[in-house]
Amino acid sequence: MLQRRGVLVCGALAVVALVATGCAPGSDRFTTGDAGFWAGLWHGLIVCVTFIVSLFTERVQIYEIRNSGHLYDLGFVLGAIAGLGGILKPRGWARARRRKLAEREMEEISRRVEAHVRRAIKGWAEGAAQDDEWADIGRKVEQKIKVELRKWAES
Repeated sequence: MLQRRGVLVCGALAVVALVATGCAPGSDRFTTGDAGFWAGLWHGLIVCVTFIVSLFTERVQIYEIRNSGHLYDLGFVLGAIAGLGGILKPRGWARARRRKLAEREMEEISRRVEAHVRRAIKGWAEGAAQDDEWADIGRKVEQKIKVELRKWAES
């Protein structure tokens, strides 16, 4: 099942690469007319595919030389931004967004824990003050610390 799926995925990628390079810059498509805005937009979108293909063949280029000028350039730049930025940036944005969300959640948890600890200490302090056992409590705490330190030192 997995091998079959892998073959299908590889086949689909090969078809997409062939279709994309069929309209790639440097093909024989623009021998009669110049590439305009829409061709530049498409060439910018497929710039990653055409770059990889251009490493193995001289027929495919990244940029169409026979173009209409500034409109082609504008389309190419917009396509490259959409193709490259649209693929690379959202992952970073999502990661930053998740990080901010996690920070907010941690701040909320910290606030809740702090409030709970404050209430517990206040209740403990009020109860101990009423019984006037501060000295006794101090001795018990000191003894407990000594016992725990001995256990830690012996282990």
